[in-house]
Amino acid sequence: MSFSTPTLQLKISEVAQRLRLLTQINLQLHWQIINPGESDHPVEINEKGHIPWAAGKQVLKLRQKIIVPRELQGYPLTGLTLRLVLSWWAQDAQIYINNQFVQAGDLFDSYTRILLSSSVQPGDEFEIELSLISPGHDRGALVNSCCWYELSDSSKIDPSFLADELEILGIFLASENHQPDLETDLTSLGKILDIISGYILPKVPRTRGVWGGQNLTEFENSLTQVRQILKSVIPKLDTYKISLLGHAHLDLAWLWPITETWIVAQKTFESVLQLQTDFPELIFCHSSPILYEWIEKHRPDLFSQIQDNIQKGIWEIAAGLWVEPELNIINGESIVRQVLYGQRYVLEKMGQLSTVAWLPDTFGFCWQLPQIFQQGGIDYFITQKLRWNDTNKFPYGLFEWQGLDGTKIISFMTALIGERVDPVKIFKYALEWKTQTGLNQSLWLPGVGDHGGGPTRDMLEITRRWNQSAIFPEFKFQKVKDYLIEVLNNAPAPLPIWRDELYLEFHRGCYTTHADQKRFNRRGETLLYEAELFATIATLYSGSIYPQQEIETAWKQILLNQFHDILPGTAITEVYQQANQDWETAIKTAEEILHQSFDAIVASISVNFPSQPDAQPIFIFNSLNWSRSEVVAVPIPNSDSCWQIYDYQGIPQTAQTRGERSEKPQLLFLAKNVPSLGYQVYWLGRKQAETLEISQKYPYMGKPIPNYTESIAEKNEVVKYYQLEPKNISFENDILRVIVDTETGNLEQVFDLINQRNILQLGQGNQLQVFADSGQYWDGWNINPNYQEYPLDLPQLESIEWIESGPIVWRLRIIKRLNQSEFCQDYILEQGSPQLKIETTVNWQERHTLIKVAFPLTITADFASYEIPCGVIQRPTNPKNPPSPLPPVYGGFPEGKAKWEVPAIHWADISTPDYGISILNDSKYGYDAQSDQLRLTLLRGSTWPDPEADLGWHQFSYAVYPHGGDWKQAKTVQKGYEFNRPLQVKVYPPISSTANLESSSCQSFLELGSDHLILMAFKQSETKSKQWILRCYECQGEETRLELQNNLGLTIDYSVNILEQPQETTVSISAWKIVSFALTSRDS
Repeated sequence: MSFSTPTLQLKISEVAQRLRLLTQINLQLHWQIINPGESDHPVEINEKGHIPWAAGKQVLKLRQKIIVPRELQGYPLTGLTLRLVLSWWAQDAQIYINNQFVQAGDLFDSYTRILLSSSVQPGDEFEIELSLISPGHDRGALVNSCCWYELSDSSKIDPSFLADELEILGIFLASENHQPDLETDLTSLGKILDIISGYILPKVPRTRGVWGGQNLTEFENSLTQVRQILKSVIPKLDTYKISLLGHAHLDLAWLWPITETWIVAQKTFESVLQLQTDFPELIFCHSSPILYEWIEKHRPDLFSQIQDNIQKGIWEIAAGLWVEPELNIINGESIVRQVLYGQRYVLEKMGQLSTVAWLPDTFGFCWQLPQIFQQGGIDYFITQKLRWNDTNKFPYGLFEWQGLDGTKIISFMTALIGERVDPVKIFKYALEWKTQTGLNQSLWLPGVGDHGGGPTRDMLEITRRWNQSAIFPEFKFQKVKDYLIEVLNNAPAPLPIWRDELYLEFHRGCYTTHADQKRFNRRGETLLYEAELFATIATLYSGSIYPQQEIETAWKQILLNQFHDILPGTAITEVYQQANQDWETAIKTAEEILHQSFDAIVASISVNFPSQPDAQPIFIFNSLNWSRSEVVAVPIPNSDSCWQIYDYQGIPQTAQTRGERSEKPQLLFLAKNVPSLGYQVYWLGRKQAETLEISQKYPYMGKPIPNYTESIAEKNEVVKYYQLEPKNISFENDILRVIVDTETGNLEQVFDLINQRNILQLGQGNQLQVFADSGQYWDGWNINPNYQEYPLDLPQLESIEWIESGPIVWRLRIIKRLNQSEFCQDYILEQGSPQLKIETTVNWQERHTLIKVAFPLTITADFASYEIPCGVIQRPTNPKNPPSPLPPVYGGFPEGKAKWEVPAIHWADISTPDYGISILNDSKYGYDAQSDQLRLTLLRGSTWPDPEADLGWHQFSYAVYPHGGDWKQAKTVQKGYEFNRPLQVKVYPPISSTANLESSSCQSFLELGSDHLILMAFKQSETKSKQWILRCYECQGEETRLELQNNLGLTIDYSVNILEQPQETTVSISAWKIVSFALTSRDS
């Protein structure tokens, strides 16, 4: 008989199942439904064996009486331990035994083993009642209910325990890891299994009673013989090492508000500390410094105990980031701050840096993380989330992840989190792990999770019980860092290398859901960058006090809201009520710091006195590290006079009035060549002569477009418009001609006047495409993969009207309606701009609906380029399946079949070597591309977990940017930053005519000396008030040099990493590198 034949495996499975029947009773069919005022009635079981009931927080009450029998299948039960085992899918579960409340649970704490008696006697009775509430979004279910009788006498063999051991053996024999040298022992095992079967299910029917005397002794002897044979397998199974690490995944907010999280954290940490007293072998791991900080402030006694256990080595800090954030759509500096603030806290409070980036639940990982982690003192990256992929199984368990710049980090794909101690499941995972990695040592993470909880007493008791098994590998608690050191010493060399982003093939809706959070995030990141920048300049230039504490507080508010269930839009309504307050507080703080800094800088600047009496100085500030020109809006003090813009030499500038009859009129003009990280002064004064009223010059402004008008153009206007035919209207500047279809409101054509080519397929530009997006369990997270099969009617045009008509800004308003939703879109062309901006206001009222804006192009390419944090990535436009098997050094799934919706920061681009088109955005993150089309995802309409998600008003802008060459030659990276960080305008009171001022009307405070560098931060050092940190990254994928010039008296002391620790100094910067420098003043 061959041990590997299906016959033996089937026999093992059958005997194991029969052994369990000796001590386990399924209770599912015996429940009665309690209906007030009515008699109880039996439950109904579905095809899965579950007891289901309706969704929508509906209550199900059940009860049954358990009476202990004398025997099960003849096996005596007297003196055994009895446990009630339950599992459920319910928002709330209340368990009562003999009318006494004993335990509660929820969607995450959804399994229990309740001790009913440590020594039962026949006839013992237990009255069980359950009160269960279904989830709001899903049907509820009592998944499993049974009684387990267990032997407490370790000298005897528990039938169910042996059944589990047999099942493990069967799994081992069926695996690819078994050894073909056990045939003799396994043949004997087969014979003894036949004997056991004879006792459990005799071939000749007879009256059954309690086994006793010789029958029971013979049965127990046969179990002992099985155990002896199983011991011969120990050399085989004992080569497997199973490490355990207690864990309690705790989402800072999700289906509960943050205020509840603080309470849950306390309870979780209290529970773990008590269990570590009772079970000294327990080692526990937790992340999120923000939680530790809260505990430190509100429960210093608890925090002190945690610190003690850290010192004892039984509490591991895996807290390399402030929270476990979203890591696709936050910008590079946000990721840096997550690491900086997280590591600074654990170093100060726990005396050590965390070498682990513990990110089990984040929804995908951008390609620059290896570099950022390495610079933050992190050696290991850990997740399990890619096990959720819906298309391609992620191929590696232990690998090197190589980032965009070439930095590598050891990466570990753990087992699933939130698991019980189930030895059969654990051993299956151990075999899978060996098949995947070649390693015999696996790591399991027991502990109730999502809503905290952690390891339970029952889990630890099961662990101890299984450590007495004669065949099962020993469970050993171990820190994840120690585990990784061990397995890396034994891992086959070299480790496989992954050269790509870690794209989660799931949760693609998270780039779009809850658009308000995306807009807040973009705005917050931008303002904090600018507040820090100009606060630093103000401190150095004018002697202001740097507001470090205010800036850190604002940053931490934003970092919290970047948590992976807040920013993605996948939490309940209450979470966003608090989050929005925090966003607004952080943004208000940044705005106040920014404007205070402007005032301090301006107070230290001398400018030429203007020739125009009572003129007011206009300071135009540039927060980017290159000179740029841009149309700006200047508020006019009042509308009873005509006003003029003058440059610092007194030359009048062409200007345009906006909102002349409104309470807040403005003048628009083109601010030219505002220097890098500096300012330029213009003047607001009165006109010398009156000109025609706007309504006389532009009779169609603010009025519906007629079916046909004569050509209207002024000889010297920079921006012109033409009505070509009844169907189309055209307007242009020196760079672009825009033609709008007046029947649809779509772009008929955008013509590049410089390169003499049309960029759009005729009549289809800026088409709002609508699709049904339903049927996904993870509603807020997932876009229906087949959404394109369910197109809906397009929004219908309601009106077109001119709002502004040059000579500085041309604005044509299109209003469309979709059911109860209204879209107001302004096509905006500005003097000197190579972009057509589309400013959008939406009143969104759709549910389970996805809307995208499409730009079918006149060029084709196999790849599209997308901005990611501190970098650019190419993704295929024609997705296909990946190769199989994968080579050991692999650049991701290059055909990208699953990448049909992808994240990007400021832009996406399709280019050929000589021409391309970029789509810029100011607060959107989801794109998709075909070889000749780019689409930007605008809004969704999910209803779970937040039924109000995205309902109401939205404002956002995007732009079409056609260009010669590819995105590098077109400086699309810089254009994306300009689109998101416009020039800042500050108007100050008139200067006294007696002032004797020296000229300083235009200056750059700081220049980096390379077109390839993007400034990320210019800030005060975290530890040295006289030291300043400058951080930037290389944005073109080519080597460059920093050539720092400034008028702030600063020199480079040395290079630093993102933790601001000294490094070897170099100003040569390789491709995609993030670099930081410590600067000091020559006078300090």
